Parts: sequence; structure tokens; C-alpha cells
Amino acid sequence: MCEKPSQVTGCPQEFRPGADARAMVRSVALALTVLTGVSGLVYQVAWQKVLASLLGSHGEATAAVLALFLGGLSLGYALFGRASRRVVSSGGSLLFAYGLVESAIGAIALVFPWLFAGVRALSLALPQGAPTLAFALDVGLSALLVLPPTILMGGTIPLLTQGLARNLEDATRFHSSVYGFNTAGAFVGALTGAFVLIPALGLEHTIRLMGVVNLAAGLCFVALRHHDQGDAASAPESPDGATPHITGLAVYAWVALLAGFAMMSLQTTLNRIGALALGSSPFTFGMVVAIFVSCIAIGSFAVAALPRIRPSWLAISQWALVAILLILYPQLENTGFWAHVLRSKIGLETPMLPFYSAIFAWVLAIAAVPLALSGALLPLLFHHLRERADDLGRVAGRLYAWNTAGSLVGALLGGYLLLFWIDLHHVYRLAVAALALGAALLTPRVGLARAPVAGIALVGVLGAIALQPEWRPERLTMGLFRSRVPAHEVATTPDAYFAHPERYRTAELLFSTDDPSTTVTVTRARGRAIIVNGKSDGDIPADNVTTGLLALLPAMLAERCERAFVIGFGGGMSVGELAALDSTTEVVVAEISPGVVQAAPLFEAGNRNALTNPKTRLVRSDAYRALLRDDSHYDVIVSEPSNPWVTGVENLYTLEFLSAARERLAPGGVYAQWFHLYETDDEALHLVLGTFRRVFGQVAVWLGRDRDLVILGFENDAFENDLARLEAQFSRLDFREQLLALPVGSFPRLVAHELLPPGVVHELELPDRAHTLLHPVLNGVAARAFYRKNEANVPMGIDRRAADTGSRHSLGRQLLARDRDPETRLEFMREVCELNQKRYCATLFAHWLHEDPEHPKLLESLEKARASSRFADALKPEIVQDLVDIYDPDATAQAPPSFERATRLSDRYARYYHHAVPFDPAALQRAWQRCAEADARCRGRLDEMLARAPRPERLTSR
Repeated sequence: MCEKPSQVTGCPQEFRPGADARAMVRSVALALTVLTGVSGLVYQVAWQKVLASLLGSHGEATAAVLALFLGGLSLGYALFGRASRRVVSSGGSLLFAYGLVESAIGAIALVFPWLFAGVRALSLALPQGAPTLAFALDVGLSALLVLPPTILMGGTIPLLTQGLARNLEDATRFHSSVYGFNTAGAFVGALTGAFVLIPALGLEHTIRLMGVVNLAAGLCFVALRHHDQGDAASAPESPDGATPHITGLAVYAWVALLAGFAMMSLQTTLNRIGALALGSSPFTFGMVVAIFVSCIAIGSFAVAALPRIRPSWLAISQWALVAILLILYPQLENTGFWAHVLRSKIGLETPMLPFYSAIFAWVLAIAAVPLALSGALLPLLFHHLRERADDLGRVAGRLYAWNTAGSLVGALLGGYLLLFWIDLHHVYRLAVAALALGAALLTPRVGLARAPVAGIALVGVLGAIALQPEWRPERLTMGLFRSRVPAHEVATTPDAYFAHPERYRTAELLFSTDDPSTTVTVTRARGRAIIVNGKSDGDIPADNVTTGLLALLPAMLAERCERAFVIGFGGGMSVGELAALDSTTEVVVAEISPGVVQAAPLFEAGNRNALTNPKTRLVRSDAYRALLRDDSHYDVIVSEPSNPWVTGVENLYTLEFLSAARERLAPGGVYAQWFHLYETDDEALHLVLGTFRRVFGQVAVWLGRDRDLVILGFENDAFENDLARLEAQFSRLDFREQLLALPVGSFPRLVAHELLPPGVVHELELPDRAHTLLHPVLNGVAARAFYRKNEANVPMGIDRRAADTGSRHSLGRQLLARDRDPETRLEFMREVCELNQKRYCATLFAHWLHEDPEHPKLLESLEKARASSRFADALKPEIVQDLVDIYDPDATAQAPPSFERATRLSDRYARYYHHAVPFDPAALQRAWQRCAEADARCRGRLDEMLARAPRPERLTSR
């Protein structure tokens, strides 16, 4: 029996039976909030990726999804804050109610993939009006998916605070613990969701797994009500039955809103700075989010641990936060330098996990105090507002609703809209000013100082903010995350590094802006380069060969070239080349970045005035969304996005995007996709090629400049290389003039760029998986390869079927067989050598030596090439002689047999094979057969090779 009622449960702790059970309930509830925190953050990451296939990956789409997520949370906090008091007043169980809420979230998650499929089908079926209206409609459809579960997520803090706080004295501690444990779960979710769950399980299975987590948590909370003595007991209402007024709520609500706006704006800004310092990979964004939420959790736990809370601490903590952020401001432009120094110190070859762990620890050491102060704000505000035990849930709900509404404003303004007019350093300073205003509002309220003093302090801080210098874009966008030169060996401070005459030579800065999704700069050194988020995405004239061939190759190979669609403007070379063709009537360009469009006039002299050409039509949109909602068909589609390790870009390499592109190809059309061999690895390249061949029945791979690839997909599955037709296209005045300007001035030099003829890619042994929107694996694979600075090798396909297909369809082989003129061979060979394909340069010399070893032009060219430091190693006599022997079965039959020689020839065969001058597999067969007669090791290898090659006369080694 209770001798004395409690406002929360009906019985005070000291007189209530089951005190141990209630302590157990609180402990289990806190543990479960960690799991719900994990699922909440994973949902946010997964839904952002899923909805990108409906809304796109541009800034508007990202802001819209974040706004829906935060808006739902804000509404949920407010609704469940009110509901908590009503449940208590009616004698219901808050734990039971919360269990139902969590179960409902889980149920929605389990069916979310089906719901999304239906919404997406509805979106595509509805008539397409103006782009803005169509986007608004899709945002509305997305709201139907996201708002219900996010509103339910808003029940966590108000329901548990009201349901499990023992009394007013205990309320702040328990409320802070709920907030802290839930945010600690979000920290785990930020790391595991992006880096483990989504790559391993895909989006659909990840969402469903989190649904199971929420269902399990819900069932546990329902079960807990049976062990919680007094949870259902009612609390007395105010005498007149009206909802009690919360004293001072208006001021504290404004403080919460300003803090939400400021911290979301700061998180967006620091995300962008992190991308400029470390690269725009998913690991960078995940780490920044994890740092934010972990520090917020630390601040909440700190409040829970305080034995006593003084009112003045609330204002002091906010003034301290403002001061620290102002102190940090001048050094943020040097983040890239310090990150590279850290990597240099611990070793440039350090594996990725230890490096990112070191970065995490470094940033955490700097950001822990200010972000923890931010995390302490809401628990401290709650402490000052709690007046009645039966109204704790409503207080928490109102506070968090206002704070989340501020975060929503920060996401829309600080993270998106303001960046159309101002840059990142302005957003940072505006966020600090918002925090200072909140601190000034708090100062007289908590008795720290009178209002006039707070006003003077605010004016002083605002003046200090206004006097801060702008961040220097040349430091922010220097891209040191791509450098392998240890920075600390050159200089120990940023100023000394940038002033160093040999290490850092500043290119002239012509343009700089921060738009809602990218930081764009244009520099001039030997040419003009457009740099997006610290990485060069186009250089005129250095990239002219690649960007020019991206446009001209598909235009020459398509049945016609009248209408073209280009994905990504960059420096405008591909757009300009297509628009300059006589046959072209329209070139549609989809560009996601306003900053790139603003920088376009700086490249007009080098891109044939691409943007001002009357044939060009610019569409500022995500390319996937633009293609899906375009009923037109194009003869040529060119995709030249950034590298796939850049977050958001991976969507342009998905099976779904490639399928949408193929559906928009006119009969006989060609799709051209850029990819790179530098800063990647074989796994990423194989994944791209494997996804590509699932969509296109015929695929070819050409080489642009150096290590740039042009992957071609043909609408016509029966497409075959026609040397005569390509030569006729080359003879057209417009094509020839434009190729000459690249420079690719002769037909043999053009043909020399072919690596994999049509059909070879389909014969390659590639992993049986694809990169899809719902199972995005390329981003993580590419990001790890980029960190390691690996280099990929094009799989030439040397097994029987691939080699036969390549030999049959190779334009180079057709050309060399048709035209025996030595000048043709020299032109072809020189282009291959100049493309930095040193291995194939050696192969071509060996082939000519095999056919005509005494030809004077051959011997002269070989002597000059060996005299060059570029080719001396690749053209060593022993290497070239081995390759000559592979072309001659008689030579391998006459050479002394040895396991070492047979193994060496097999390695040469695999490494130096080229479809234009294929090796004779019989030579390799004879080498192993002769070796097998003398060495038992060769017999085992020969049996293995014969088993893998059905026709011994076409035997190859892999």
C-alpha cells in the first residue's frame, strides 16, 4: 500500500514495492534505446539512398529528404509530448504505448521496400508537368513514406522520460541518460550503416533488418510493463483540468531552435570541409556524423553525471561554445594540410582503418568540448523547465520539437538555400551568431547578468564574428588527400607549406564558389582546370583527348548523330565537340552543380563555346531523374561524372541508371561512359564492366588519355566493328578537324585507342554481381581503392573465347592486316606508346620484329624508343625477345626447356597480350610441352592448362 502519492506513478520510490524491478526496467529501457538509436540513424542513411532513385542526388533532393526526416521527428516530439501526459492521466502504461510505437516503426520498415516500389511506379505513371511541379509531387510521395515512421520515432524521449523518471529530482538525470544512450546508438548506426550493413546486405535487407530490431525492441517494452510496478498509475491533473503553463517556454524554445539551426548548419559545413580535406567518400561523411553524435552523447552523459546543476551553467556553456567555435574558425581552412601531415606522420601506406581511426581521434580531441557543450544544451534546458512530474514528457517533447525544427531550418537554409548566395565560411559565422544570440537570451533568464550586459556581450561577439577573415579557397581546395608527398618533410606549418617555392606553386585562382552540393574552383597553370570538392574534374587542354573522344567516338560509331545527351558539363569539352558536329541538331546537358555552370564562361575559349552554342540546352538536374522523365530518344549519350568513390556519383554507375540510359537510346545509338584506371583497382573496374555488360549486349573499351577509359555500350546487340565505315566517318571534314585538334590527327592513331573490341567484355571472367541502387557496393569498393592509390589493369581476355572474339573484331588487327604500309604501322605503334601503354608498346615492336626483323624503320624506331627514359625499361631486349618467341612456335620449340622459362613466357603472354596483334598460343603450348618432358613441375602445369583450354592448338595461360 502507498502511504504517500507520487505525481509520476502514484507512489514515491521509498514507499513503493518493486524498487529493484523498476531499476531493472530502467536499465533495460536504456539499453533498448541504444538499439533504437542505431536503427534511426541507419534508416536516415538508407532512406536517403533509396529516395535518391526517385528524387535524384542533387542538392534539392538531399535537402528535401533531410527536411522530411527532421520534420517528422519534430512533429513526433510535439505529438508524443502531449500524448504522454494524457496516457499518464488516464492510467495507461507508457511503456506499453512506447512498445506499440516501436513495433509500428518496425512493421513499416519491413514493408518499406514494397511501399517504395509502389510509390516509384506511381510517380513514373503520373503525367509529367513542369520540372518543379514534378519534383514537388515526388517530394509529396516521399513524405508518405518517411513521415509516418519518423513521427513515431519522435516518441522515444518524451514517452520514456515521462514513463520512467522517478520524480522531479531524478527527471533530469534519467532524461539525459535516455538522450545520451539513444544518441550513442546513433553513433554506432552512423558507422555500421554506411560501412558495414548497406555494402553487405543492400538497402532493402538493411531496412528490413532494422525493422526486426524495432519490432524486437517494441516487444521488449511491452513485456517490461509487467515488471514495472506503478507504471500505469495515474497522476493528478491540474485543478481545473487544463494543461499547465510552462514558465519561460518561449525564450527556451527560441534558444533550442537557434541551437538546432546552428548545429545543423555547422554539421553541413564541417561535412563539406571534411570532404575537401579527406575526399568526398562515404567514409568521410560517416565519420563526421559519427563525431557529431558521439560528442552530443558525451554532453548528455555529462549532465546525467552532475550531482547539482546551477542555473548559470546553461548560459555559461553556450558562451563557452561560441568562444571555442570562434577560436577554431581561422584554422579550418588548413584542415587539409593537417590531415595530410597526420597521414604522413603515421605512414602514407597505413591501412585505411588505422588512418581513419587516427583522424577520428584527432578530430574528436578538437571537437569533443564544443560539441559536448552542444549536446548538454537540451538536457540543461529540460532541467530548467521541469515544473511538474506529470508534465515531463510534454516539456521534453516541446523542447525537442523546437530544436529539431531548428535543425530542419538549418538543413534547408544553412545546408542548402543560403549556399546559392554565400559561401561556407559565411554559413559557419552565421551559425556562431545564432548560438551567440541564444546565449544572450539565456543570460538574464538564468541570472548570469542583466539584459543590457547580455546585449553588449552579444554586440561584441557579433563584431568579432564580422571581423573574421574569409577562408582562402586555394587552401581549402588544394586536394592534398590525393598527394603521396609527405607534407611535414617540406614544412611544419600551413603558412610555410604554402610559401614553399618548390613544393607548392600556387596556380592562379580564377573562380571560387560554394554551391549547395559542391565547392567549385577554377585555376590556371599550364591550362585551365575545374576543381570540384578538391578534385580536378576537367582540364583544358590536358584532358582534351579523353573528353573529346568521349563525344566523338560514340558519334562516329552510332548509326547517326543528331541528338545527344551529356551527363556532367565539367569543362564543356564533350558538349562543345558534339555541338560542333554538322549533323548534330541538339545537345542536352544535365549538370547538377550550379557552381560548375557559373564557371562555364571561363572555358569557352577551349570548348568551342559549348554553353552559348544555340544547339546546347542546359538542364540543371540529376541525370538519372532527367533521363527517367524524358520521353525523348538520343543517338548518343555521354556520361562523364566524377570518380565513383565520390558520394552520390556511384548512382551513375548502377544497373538501373545504365538501363534507363539504354532505354533512351535511339535505334543504333551508343552510350559512352568514362572510367579511370588510376586511384582504383581491379575489383572496382570489374564491377563496372560486369554491371555494364548486363545492360548492353555489345560493349567495347577504348583508351582516352593515359589512364582514362571510354566504355561504349551499343543499343544494337548485333553491332560489329566496321573498319571501312569508321574510316569514312573519319574522312568527314568536321570529325577530322576536331580529332586533329585533340590531337588525334590520323586514322591509325585513332584506331590505336581501341583496347577491348566488341564482344570481349562478355567473354571475360568477371564476378557475378552488379552495382545497383538497392545494393550499392561500388562506392565503398572504389573509396578503399582510392585510399590505397591502387591502379587497375584492363582485363584483356586471353582465354580462348575472349581471344578469338577480340582477334575477329579488333579494328587494329583489321587495319594492320589491310594496310601493310610501314607508316601506318608506325603511326599506330607510336600512338599506343604515347598513350603510356608501355606493355603494349613492347608487344607491337615484338610483333613487327617477328614479321620483318630487319626493317630499317622498325630498327630505327626501336633504337630511339630504347634511348628514351620513358620506354627503356619496357623495351629491354630480354622482354622484347620473349615476346618475339611467343609469336613463333618454332622458336619456343628450339629453346632449352625449363620451368622458369615456361613460367616467364606465360606471365609475358598474360601481361602483354593485345587484340590488335594477338599472340600465337601454340608457341606457349610447345614451351610447356618441351618443359614437361624434362621437369615434373611442368607436367602438372601443362595438365592444368590443357584442362582449361578445350582446343590445345589455341592454348593460353592465365
